[in-house]
Amino acid sequence: MDKPYDLILAGGGLANGLIAWRLRRRRPELRILLLESDARIGGNHTWSFHDSDLTQEEWAWIAPLVTQRWPRYDITFPQLERTLEGGYASIASEDFARVITHDLGGCIRTGAHIAALTPTSVTLASGEVLAARAVIDGRGPRATRHMSLGYQTFLGQELRLAAPHGLTAPVIMDASVEQQGGYRFVYLLPFGPDRILVEDTHYVDSAAWEPERLRANIAAYAAARGWQVRQIEREEHGSLPIVLAGDFDAYWDELAGQPCAGLRAGLFHPTTGYSLPHAVRLADRIAGLGAGALDAPRLFAAIREEARRAWLGQRFFRLLNRMLFLAGRPEARWRVMQRFYRLPAPLIARFYAGRLRLRDKARLLTGKPPVPVGEAFAAAIKIHPDQIRKPA
Repeated sequence: MDKPYDLILAGGGLANGLIAWRLRRRRPELRILLLESDARIGGNHTWSFHDSDLTQEEWAWIAPLVTQRWPRYDITFPQLERTLEGGYASIASEDFARVITHDLGGCIRTGAHIAALTPTSVTLASGEVLAARAVIDGRGPRATRHMSLGYQTFLGQELRLAAPHGLTAPVIMDASVEQQGGYRFVYLLPFGPDRILVEDTHYVDSAAWEPERLRANIAAYAAARGWQVRQIEREEHGSLPIVLAGDFDAYWDELAGQPCAGLRAGLFHPTTGYSLPHAVRLADRIAGLGAGALDAPRLFAAIREEARRAWLGQRFFRLLNRMLFLAGRPEARWRVMQRFYRLPAPLIARFYAGRLRLRDKARLLTGKPPVPVGEAFAAAIKIHPDQIRKPA
């Protein structure tokens, strides 16, 4: 079979979109094709990140995609309100699609429904078969028995209000709300004087979610703040995995040589679910590979090594996740996060960036824990999926 493409990217989400865009800019001679089943790439999402999550060089090339940046952000808990200095930025999928579609042009094919794929081919629902030296699967997380997970489920509505909301900075956690059986907070992104994204977020044991309840929560929250909603302009929702424990090698062996990206490659912050910094780094790594390294076996090996580095560096975060999900009562999980946000701002920034120092880890574990000590210890020593209590 002829291989008319050097690389096919299956799924036009964040990770694959950035890989295609970065390759187009740095390696314009490559024949690439980005496939997306919807009418446009990027889906219906808002991706956010802190300035300190990226290097200056990474920020420079991602900047054309940024919808808005703020110099600070706020958090609110029952016994704590705080403003933290430091840039926070968001990319709306509409801007992501507009910029990348313009630059990629004919390298994007929308309305392409994938029936099957291999490391070197994609079969579309129409029966058409596309061949390439390598195919990257970026179609979101896959079910596996080799990972034990909690979940961050959310529903967000972009609201147009009848009057200004009065916010000058994002509120990335307002956990003063009723907890409803898990760690719940409201996330606010002010995109204009009367335009705001309100997202109801829950850290829970199951990926199941109740959209009507979350919509009612948003309506009640807006009313409590005195906001009159003129129009709901957009709605997004999702369920992000929060990793408690796993068998890295078994997971990747199960992929059987299929290169993948994004959540499917496990490239996301294990506690916050933020994936953009990992997607930026993977795009840079793939764009920097030599011409001979873009065949499926070597690309798979490079991505697996990138994921392994991330996995090993996230061991401490998985321990914290087990303590959050397995120790204490679900409705009291907010106490863990409230304690965290009392810590020094530089430590909080390093936490989000996934670059904790040894003394940071010691600081996080010292002092009076906000969960029962015995339960915290039991959660900490559970290190394999088979040892983790499965949700009912």
